[in-house]
Formats: sequence, structure tokens, C-alpha cells
Amino acid sequence: MPQVPHPEVAVPRQLLVRRLTRPGEWPRLRSAAAAATSLSALAATSLVAAPAATADTGPGPCRLTRTAAHHSEGVSSWNGAYPRPRRTLDAVMVFLSFPDSGPLLTPRTLAADHFPSTTDFFERASYGKFRLRAHPRSSWIRMPRPSTDYEVRRDWKSDRRGAYLRDALAVSDPHVDFAKYDIVYFVADPDAPGVDSDATKVVNFEKPMRADGTDLRRIVTVFERHPPDRNVLAHETGHVFDLPDLYHRPSDGKGDWDTFVGDWDLMGSQFGLAPDFFAWHKWRFGWLKDPQVVCVQGGQDVTLEAVSKSPVDRRSRMRRDPATELASGASARAATGVGTGASTEARTSAGVSAPAGAGGQVLGAGVRVAARSDGAPPAPGGAHPSAPHGGSPAYAPPPSPPLRSMLRGNTVGPVRAPALGRRAPVAAPAPGKKLAVIRTGRDSVLAVEARSRVGNDRTTCTEGVLLYEVRGEAASGEGPVEVVDTHPDTEACWGDSVYPPLADAPLRTGESFRVPGERVRISVHGRTAEGDWKVRIRPE
Repeated sequence: MPQVPHPEVAVPRQLLVRRLTRPGEWPRLRSAAAAATSLSALAATSLVAAPAATADTGPGPCRLTRTAAHHSEGVSSWNGAYPRPRRTLDAVMVFLSFPDSGPLLTPRTLAADHFPSTTDFFERASYGKFRLRAHPRSSWIRMPRPSTDYEVRRDWKSDRRGAYLRDALAVSDPHVDFAKYDIVYFVADPDAPGVDSDATKVVNFEKPMRADGTDLRRIVTVFERHPPDRNVLAHETGHVFDLPDLYHRPSDGKGDWDTFVGDWDLMGSQFGLAPDFFAWHKWRFGWLKDPQVVCVQGGQDVTLEAVSKSPVDRRSRMRRDPATELASGASARAATGVGTGASTEARTSAGVSAPAGAGGQVLGAGVRVAARSDGAPPAPGGAHPSAPHGGSPAYAPPPSPPLRSMLRGNTVGPVRAPALGRRAPVAAPAPGKKLAVIRTGRDSVLAVEARSRVGNDRTTCTEGVLLYEVRGEAASGEGPVEVVDTHPDTEACWGDSVYPPLADAPLRTGESFRVPGERVRISVHGRTAEGDWKVRIRPE
């Protein structure tokens, strides 16, 4: 079933996708590969005899310049309008009810839909460098109008969206000190008649809203059903941190949405079988240091650790049950501050269902959370292979858990405060190489990374060395990243993959591939005892 993401919006005007297909000068790499590339068993005679580089030159020459494009993929500098996820960030979850519907669920139940799973996703993805800490309000706050008055929908009218946001801020400001938080989630009662689960998104303001003496540049509006789409908050968090949508929205709204990156990054699909962020995104965030990135100039051999290989994942089996991940009130920030400096266009304190002084809680151990700007359809079903494509005698991958159990909704139920001090500190990331980059143009690079069945990628369909093109001038939704299909004539994981033609995109051990349109060949000639991938890059 096709995934149907939701776009981000800007207030007062919505950011529109200028092009829904890639420009003619950038042909689809999958079709080009079918006609212009060769894929064969690796042999010594298949490689161009070029000397390997004796030392890394550093990633500087391969840095794309950040441009004015919305969510530009440039890494030359950080956009200061967005928080950078390299420290602990705090997010407040405000739960909104409506006079036309009494809530059937508690705020605690809805908070448990998203935490600690979102915190854990980012902790693994960041190698412990990013901590997401959510502060859910403990009571409902009532909106002044019936839910149907706001006409909530996927393509939300700007005047109705503006009314919703103004009302939500006005009724919550007396109970929340917004100055304490980096991220704001307005979570609507999922059972209210006017709530549409397709409308979850990040709303960006051209002119910030103001409350408690602080500017609110964006708000995450959450309209998820219970239980929600998996990884939905992690996807939206990516937008809060300036990551683009990587899906392709067909002009008629029909057809495949996942043709650019398939399963290979959360920003392409929250239902992807390998949803960890591309190494390029981890470099942007600062989760990868420059010594972990190789800028290839000429020929070079490099050993790549899997993107999802992390010290955090090695501790995951010792974690306590997710239902106990709410931090105790003693360690939580109070969410009871009375706002005294907020200014909104339609302020009212009427209709508050939470008792005065009702406190909030801290979820997870982590960072601030963002919301979703993509909507996605239900997870596809079907069988999942029990072993990866193409093994290596030098390395036996860990057994894969049943896919159905991995795709199941998050655990929901009563949340108990955990014992304090039971969580071990997160170790620093291993110093191995995670990303190789080849400059292909003024505004483009070819990225090379390894993907294995570990960490956030534990449900991946296939393992191997993934290639993808990055363009710094392409805006969100316009194909800033496109995966190269090294197996253009085959598909994999029908029924589970969001886009089977790209599910087997990575190169496997013993394979060699000439990149279409570029004079470069990538070969995988083995794995280490630790499971890292030995990659050879040669000009051709």
C-alpha cells in the first residue's frame, strides 16, 4: 500500500514543492544503471590498476555548501534557525481535548505511544551524543471550540490551521512555561470527531509566535491515532533539526512515494525496514566527526563500519522494559509554570480541563523531539527473509528478530517511574570510518556507506554497501538524496519493503559496480571479523 506522507507547512504561507520530479539533467539512477552499468563477481582483473591513497585527505573538499534551499543538505555550516541535536534537548507535550468529545485515553497512555521508543531511536542513531527528553503534561487542556470547527486535514487550510494554533497556545500558556523547552508538541485527542491522523506535521512560522518571553519558530501538531504510526515522532524530529523530506510526491497523489530512497532513511519513510539516518545526515548533525569521513580523490581502499553500529546498541539488551522509561517526578522538570509574558492573537484561558498546578513528567533520557511532516500509510505486510543477501565466510551476522514483532506498534499501558541510577553511561562512538564521499560536481557528491542488520537497521531487508547521490541545492521533497540501485533488474522483500525495487540496492560481498554517469567503480571485496565492509573505490 503506498505511503502517503504529510508535507511540512509554513505560516502564513505554505512551502510548496516546486518540482515533483527530478530535472531532466538528473536521470533516474535505477533506469540508467540497467542500461549503462555492469555488476559482476569481483575478480582481480575487474579493477583498474590505480594506487590506493596512502593517507586520508580529510573531508573538506567533499563538503557541500549549504544553500537557500529549504532543508538544504549542505554541510558547510549549520542553519542557526534550527536546534542542533548534539546535546540534551527538552520537549513539552501538551494534550488538547475538545468540547464536542470527552477523551477516552489518558495523556500518559498517549505519551507512552511515543516514548521511550523515540528517545531510544535517537540515542542509537547519534551514538549516544543526542539525548531526547520529553515532558508530557499529566492532564488534558480543553480547546475553546469543537474539533470540527478547525477542519483538520492533511492539506489544512491556512486560516483554520492558524486558528487552531492560536487557540492551542492561548489555552496552554497559563499552564506551561514555554521558555523551558526546545520543542513543543500539541497532541490532539485522537478520538475527537474532527481529528484527522493524516494531518500530523511540523508547522514553521515565518514570524515566530511568542509565549513566556520566547520565540516559537515551529510547533509540531500531532493528530496520531492510537496506537500511532511507528517512528512518526522520530521522522518529525528530523524536520525540527532541518532534515528534508526524502520521499517523492506524485503530482496526481497516486503511485509510489518512495522512489528516491526506499527503505534507507527515516526521512524517506517512517515505515522503512532500514530507517536509520544516512551517514551524511549524521555528519551534518555532528554525530560523525571529520576523521570518520573519507573524501576520496583518486583511488582508495577503505573499511567502513555499518552506519548503525553503535556502543548504544550493545547495551540495548540490558535495558529495562519500555513501559518503565518515564523518569520519576524528582528528576523531571516541572511543567506547571504559569506563563506571564505570552502574547498571542487570540488569547483565552477558558476551557482548561487540567487542574491548576497539574505537573508534567519527563519521558526517556533524551533529547528534544520533533514532529512528523510526512504522513505514511500502514506498514506493508508479508514475509521477511531470515538471512541477508550475500554472506561472507569471515562474518556471521546476528540473527534477525521476527519482522512482525519489529513492526508492531509501540507498547502501550500504565507507565511506572523507574529506579534511578540503573542506566549505564553511553560510550563514545567507535573511531572507525562510517562514510566515504566522492565529489561529482559543484553541488553534488556520491556517498558510500555500509548498512547491516544492527541497531536501528535491525529489520533491514538486505545488507551491504549503499551508494547514494546528494545534491545541496535540491529542496525538501525535490530529491536531495537519491539511492543508486546496484541491482536494477531485481527486487526484494515484497510485502514488507516500502519500495521493493530499492530494497536490494546495496552491493554485496564480491560485487563490483560502475556508477552510471560517473567514472568511478565501487567494489566490495570482503568483511572483517567484526563485520565491517572492505570497499575499493577506483576511477574508471
